[in-house]
Amino acid sequence: MSIQNEEYERIVKENIEKCRKTYKEQTNYILNSTAQYHGRYVKTLCIPKLFNKKQCEHLKYIAEYSQNILVKTIKHYKENSEFRKKFMFEPELERLILTESDLKCVLPVSRIDIFYNEDNGDFKFCEINTDGTSAMNEDRELNIAVKKTFAYKEFEKNHTLSSFELFDSFVEEFKNIYSGYKYKKEKPNVAIADFLDLGTTNEFEQFKHAFERAGIKAEICEIKDLVYRDNALYSKSGMRVDAIYRRAVTCDIMKNINELSDFIKAIENHCVCLVGPISTQIVHSKVFFEVISDEKNLIYLTNEEKEFVKTHFPKTYHLASDNTMIDLREVINNKDKWIIKPIDSYGSKGVYAGVEGNEQEWKDRVLKAIDTGYVLQEFCKPYENLNIDFSKDNPKFLPYSNLSGLFVYNNKFKGVYSRVSQTEIISTQYSEIALPTVKVL
Repeated sequence: MSIQNEEYERIVKENIEKCRKTYKEQTNYILNSTAQYHGRYVKTLCIPKLFNKKQCEHLKYIAEYSQNILVKTIKHYKENSEFRKKFMFEPELERLILTESDLKCVLPVSRIDIFYNEDNGDFKFCEINTDGTSAMNEDRELNIAVKKTFAYKEFEKNHTLSSFELFDSFVEEFKNIYSGYKYKKEKPNVAIADFLDLGTTNEFEQFKHAFERAGIKAEICEIKDLVYRDNALYSKSGMRVDAIYRRAVTCDIMKNINELSDFIKAIENHCVCLVGPISTQIVHSKVFFEVISDEKNLIYLTNEEKEFVKTHFPKTYHLASDNTMIDLREVINNKDKWIIKPIDSYGSKGVYAGVEGNEQEWKDRVLKAIDTGYVLQEFCKPYENLNIDFSKDNPKFLPYSNLSGLFVYNNKFKGVYSRVSQTEIISTQYSEIALPTVKVL
């Protein structure tokens, strides 16, 4: 455990009732804040996620080094037809990926989720989020809320604390990306586009405000309502759209492709700057983990990058009956070593780890998933540290598993989204809890 965590924990233990009281103030703020998603408010704990300067520098290295590997993978996919075959994308998706991009930046936004060991700096990758990347607003609101607590105020007396800024910094990088667009306009109009019944609209509002602070007109748009006419794209209100901040996840786009003909035409005819090209799906898909698990596929990487992949990416295999790389009996008999994930999903939908149930449940899940679009992946045990939940009747310090999401804008590290769980599975469908990420400088 780090020195800063020990100190924060000591403050809480010595002031339990004061901390319990101000935890209620913290929770009341969150309940009335924009940190909500489809009616579900964000739950948090007493101790925020604390990273010191050295750890922040290490997280920056991890984020930007791995981002470079992701970018190289996307470029190699576009250049090498044999490499493309390994991803087995449907023809229409592959066609859209190969549509010529007008931007040099092939991966404008990502959140690289890792299991980070705070004691020794070791880490393993969990997943790569691209254009649907979210939770910036959760971290913003949680950082406002935690400042109301007794423990934070006491800890701040001996330390310089700050949070990551994830909105204005994004707009700044968006402008940098757009400046390289060959059809750029002096004052572009921006559409923040998603399927609004699926998206985090409270968060979109914060991005809209950030664009407006930078003097850029922005609208939150239902992607299905965008209209293509006279070689231009328009929002439902009639605003000409010059650039899109794409938040619509690619799998949702492909599911609704027949309702998106105007959006697709605008991309194909190069009449809009798409910040978040369809090619980001290459590294968002779980197939990416499978492809890079085979070193023979990594001819586009340096020896150092190959070693990085081998050390930090979990071995991943297509869960198919004809995959000779899998010993199905070994997988079923050693359930705690494995996790299964849908090839193309988000929000942890359909994910199941062997540690969650008994032998029969694991066997049934694996057999049911074979040949239905799943990957089998090495299970990574998360790093644990102590925290306390004052929403409980008898709160106690308990171990919580950790997951760190590294935000990267325009290939630059910008912040961390922190989540914990009392189980080894950290996802919204289980007991996931978000923590404010605080830099201890």
